Amino acid sequence: MIDDVPPPPQAAPDEALSLLQALRALLADLPGVVTDRVHLLALELRRASGALGQMVVLGLFASILVATAWLAFWVGVGGAVIAAGLAWPWAVLLILLVNLGGAAWALVRVKALAPLLALPATLRRLTDSDAPERDEARRDDETARDGRQSP
Repeated sequence: MIDDVPPPPQAAPDEALSLLQALRALLADLPGVVTDRVHLLALELRRASGALGQMVVLGLFASILVATAWLAFWVGVGGAVIAAGLAWPWAVLLILLVNLGGAAWALVRVKALAPLLALPATLRRLTDSDAPERDEARRDDETARDGRQSP
């Protein structure tokens, strides 16, 4: 009976060969994957640049409208102050001082924020290799000091 013959034993797949084949397949697919990612990046950068251009134009348009509204507001304030009996040179001086004070405040705030543009914490971490150890030692010192101060 021919049906009773057991099938020949299957040879165990060579694991090194299949790993090598998988590695070759991965290396063959790698340029396509990188190309797809770079192409996607290029498309998104093109779309982002268009959106940025629109945002700049709309921001400029909004700033013109806000400046016009600001002028209209101060014309109204000046008219109200003059109608209340203040001479027009004093009204103009009052408006000028208020606006200069606001501008001075804004410039002081910009000067205070400017150092943050240098990303100081990131630069400290990237350039100082033993920073984590010093931070831990500083925390330990603070903990010890706090323990001594509170009875």
